[in-house]
Amino acid sequence: MELPAWEPRRVVAMEAVLPEGVTPPGTRGKILEAGLELFAESGFAGTSIRQIAGKVGINSATLYAHYPSKGHVLAELVRIGHEEMRTRLAQAAAETRDTGAARQLAALVRAHVLLHTDHPLLAVVTNGELHALSPELATPSLQLREECRGMLADVLERGIGNGEFELDDPLLAVTAIGGLGVQVAQWFGPALGRTREQIADQYARFALRIVNAGR
Repeated sequence: MELPAWEPRRVVAMEAVLPEGVTPPGTRGKILEAGLELFAESGFAGTSIRQIAGKVGINSATLYAHYPSKGHVLAELVRIGHEEMRTRLAQAAAETRDTGAARQLAALVRAHVLLHTDHPLLAVVTNGELHALSPELATPSLQLREECRGMLADVLERGIGNGEFELDDPLLAVTAIGGLGVQVAQWFGPALGRTREQIADQYARFALRIVNAGR
């Protein structure tokens, strides 16, 4: 079978948009948006305070009045990314609380994938630059990530317990399913000829196959 040709778009071609309601007003918010764009394009190590300040139209001293360091700019972006992920997963879990484990798992995976299609730059920075933070700055985001992982683990445990799922290694299943949507931010675009909903639905089906749902 010959796969159709497609060319993934560069993630940096997308607009640096943060989730609605989380961007601080004024200069502080502009610094975050500039940092998001530059970190997505050049990485944390390849971005300087001077570049972020220049993109905002301020000097470095003014930037330091809002954020103590470049690391604090990144830490805030990574925290925002993880907060949005927790919010979306919690909503999906709540909306499917009274359904079967398979339907709830599908809802969680869909929410995860849609986050990566809706905020690709934030997803790239959140997933790819967390390692650059000091342990102190990374801790809040790591705690949020663990909460998200716990939601997924709870659904798998429920599905195993009631016979909906059949798998030998739940830990690896959680890891595999949690990683499904991570790369979507890198390549999703109109060249695929598929909507964000179609991608999310297909990834949900992939996840259900991993846990042998309905076998």
